[in-house]
Amino acid sequence: MTGRADREVAVQFKKVRTDLAIFGGEPAFADDVRVGTPNVPAKDRYLELVGEAIDRRWLSNLGPLVQEFEGLTAERTLRRHNTATGNATAALQVAAKACGVTGEVIMPSFTFAATALAMSWIGLTPVFCDIDPETGTLDPLSVAKAVTPRTGGILGVHLWGNLCDLTGLDDVARDAGVPLLYDSAQAFGCQPLAPAPQGMAEVFSFHATKILNTFEGGLVATDDDEIHARVRSMHNFGFDDAMNVIGPGTNAKMSESSAAMGIASVERLDDTLSTYRSLYLRYREGLDEVPGVTLIEAPAGQTHNHQYIVVRVEPGAAGLDRDRLFDVLGAENIRTKKYFAPGCHRMRPYRDDAVHTPLDLPATEELAERVLALPIGLSVSPDDVDRICDVIAAAVRHA
Repeated sequence: MTGRADREVAVQFKKVRTDLAIFGGEPAFADDVRVGTPNVPAKDRYLELVGEAIDRRWLSNLGPLVQEFEGLTAERTLRRHNTATGNATAALQVAAKACGVTGEVIMPSFTFAATALAMSWIGLTPVFCDIDPETGTLDPLSVAKAVTPRTGGILGVHLWGNLCDLTGLDDVARDAGVPLLYDSAQAFGCQPLAPAPQGMAEVFSFHATKILNTFEGGLVATDDDEIHARVRSMHNFGFDDAMNVIGPGTNAKMSESSAAMGIASVERLDDTLSTYRSLYLRYREGLDEVPGVTLIEAPAGQTHNHQYIVVRVEPGAAGLDRDRLFDVLGAENIRTKKYFAPGCHRMRPYRDDAVHTPLDLPATEELAERVLALPIGLSVSPDDVDRICDVIAAAVRHA
């Protein structure tokens, strides 16, 4: 049996390169191929729109391009109200305040640091819970264990476009009597196929690295009229429609230049999504038979933007761990990301305070050591994907 297995492996890797750059060979890419290279799908359209804004001399303060962009995004979020912001961090802070989140807010540790830091910045206390080991999203059972009389909100994160357990988290939030909102920074264009509760509000990111960017930007989406009214006021210095200050606020408005980029991008979004899906399928085919390197699949029951290509590296099967693969790929000028290592509970602002981590987080710890995000985007070609898969296969072969 061992001999047969060896022959099968030899056949499997017979076309794989053997001259890896980390051992002195030529890199697979002369220039860096990166995770998160900005998409610019319609430069001419952007320049046309921003030129119109300049001619109007209306560059900020809820101009016509921002209003148009909010309308276009509503067709994708399927929410009644959408408020564009200057960035997603400000959007998350405004949304939390508008939803009445107070005290401790339960969230995953396995997320970008901004999720936790945004809450700390407005005086809330992040309490970290564990995740589903398959999707990387917040585990409702872990959330329920963390609820205390100090809990003032729950913040789910739709990770890599994978939607949280919407019904499970809604049940926990209702039982606890606290607001539920979502950090949907990575999930623009992702929707459940069947009706499901989606929280009081959710926040999207249009940072330069996202599938749709406005250079820098965000969005608060909600179906609740009162929350929407508070968001509109809070993101514009606390003004009402008559420019009277009716409560605390900040300056979180989106500029016309950012909205122009957003409009130009969202008009081409279907083409962009199609490209991402084709690259995802190319990766799935290219990595299908590589031992110990598993592509994290898009979950069933939802639409997906395929914005992130994430693999799980199992050292026992692959013969090398995630960090070693990171180094091998880096030598080939393939710049990957360890999304997300370490977890927020291991970061300096939170690691020494048990208030932030009342529970053990075994799934978080394991996933943080295993996953790696690979390059994808409009600047990545199918041939690039093939070469990246070839390097990964060669790394496993050498291991």
